[in-house]
Amino acid sequence: MTWFLNNLPAIGSYLIAHVSQAVPAIVATLVLAIPIARLTQRLGPLRGILVSGASLLYAIPSLALFVILPVVLGTGIRDTVNVIVALTLYGLALLVPTTVDALDAVDQRVLDAATAMGVGALRRFATVELPLAGPAILAGLRVVTVSTVSLTTVGAVLGVRSLGWLFTDGFQRGITVEILTGIAATALLAVALDALVVLGGWVLLPWTRRARTREGAPA
Repeated sequence: MTWFLNNLPAIGSYLIAHVSQAVPAIVATLVLAIPIARLTQRLGPLRGILVSGASLLYAIPSLALFVILPVVLGTGIRDTVNVIVALTLYGLALLVPTTVDALDAVDQRVLDAATAMGVGALRRFATVELPLAGPAILAGLRVVTVSTVSLTTVGAVLGVRSLGWLFTDGFQRGITVEILTGIAATALLAVALDALVVLGGWVLLPWTRRARTREGAPA
């Protein structure tokens, strides 16, 4: 407890650094995954290749990707941009296949009805397909959020400040409480961001609240 209280400012700075890397990656993943999934859905024969390729991105070792990206991007190895780009790629590997499946699951009869009413393709996607696929996309985003918070710690091995710094420093100096603090802070941050995603879904997808209310109502 003494170590924790004495190092509270440092822990706070690592937490802020962690959030500044994880949150932009999560947002970028969501923003990019939807158009990529839509494009993938329309590509026919190439669809399977693209979905499989997106999934295989997750098989790339994170530390190796963090080392390769500076060469590709022309940035320093300790630049937080590398971490954000890597985390976004891993997020896309998870969310693109999920989003494609969610869009595929939309009832074709609903789409045909919207078309018959004169709704254009872009408007139909924004007002019919995307809202109906929203709950499944939200579930995928929750997985991405927790995964991203966890993977952000890897950057500490290369000297990028985050909560992972508490792992590496605690291990090198043999301070168990520092390691445990890093683990606990990372887990709590993942829970907090997941709760924010759920809250966002609650606000943006109000029809899902009504559906759950009807399901929970007595017969």
